[in-house]
Amino acid sequence: MDIRSAQKLAWDNKLDKGFNTTDVPLEFGLLTAEIGEAFTAWRKHHPDFGEELADVFLYLAAIAEMNGLDLQTEVQRKITKNRDRVYARNEHGVPVRITETAED
Repeated sequence: MDIRSAQKLAWDNKLDKGFNTTDVPLEFGLLTAEIGEAFTAWRKHHPDFGEELADVFLYLAAIAEMNGLDLQTEVQRKITKNRDRVYARNEHGVPVRITETAED
């Protein structure tokens, strides 16, 4: 399944169930809670870690949909942008961007 299809299915499920589709700040709050649940599942080695990460994705997809964004297009654009950036380590060993892309 591609990101675009998942975004549509997640949105359709929200509509079918009568879940939030308009309150963006609420959705960010719920996303934050899901990130916390994913972290706890990872930290405690719970078997539902993957499911918690999927919940994080579904909330991201909903926020994208609420704002008229195609998350697949945005992810593809960002991966290309990150790929084209060049980094070098500074004196502390921290990667520092040394070239900018046309979009930076």
